[in-house]
This record gives sequence, structure tokens and C-alpha cells, in this order.
Amino acid sequence: MSMQFTAREFNQDASRVKRAANLGPVIITERGRPAHVLMTMETYDRLRDPRLPLIAFMESLHLEGLDLTRERDTGRDAPF
Repeated sequence: MSMQFTAREFNQDASRVKRAANLGPVIITERGRPAHVLMTMETYDRLRDPRLPLIAFMESLHLEGLDLTRERDTGRDAPF
């Protein structure tokens, strides 16, 4: 699960927010809305690696509760 900090909290204690980023991406909010994401360089490099599929990257973040499975799409009948 990603952590969230306000921009004010980030400005007042950047060290604490950077430590939290070691555990996973950190969302920084401005006026209650997500504005920025702070992550380690290792996580950023994995994100940019074109060989790493998106699902494998998401699973590597260890975001508990994130369900990446989906039901098989069997299509639909088209009205003619």
C-alpha cells in the first residue's frame, strides 16, 4: 500500500518522506489531491525498463490488496 503525505509534510520533513519511499512509491498531495509521486531510483529504473511487463512491475511494488486478475472477456452479441 502506498503512503501519502501532504506537500507541507514533505517540505517540513523530507527525510521522513524519503524513508517512506524506500518501502514503496509515496504520493504527495497538494490541496488534498495527488500531485506528485516520490520513489527510489531503483523503482524508477524498473518502471522505465521496457523488458519488464507492467503487471510484473506492479507486482514487484508489493501493493497489498491490489487485484491484477481479470475475468476472461468472451465478447458480446452485436445487434444487427
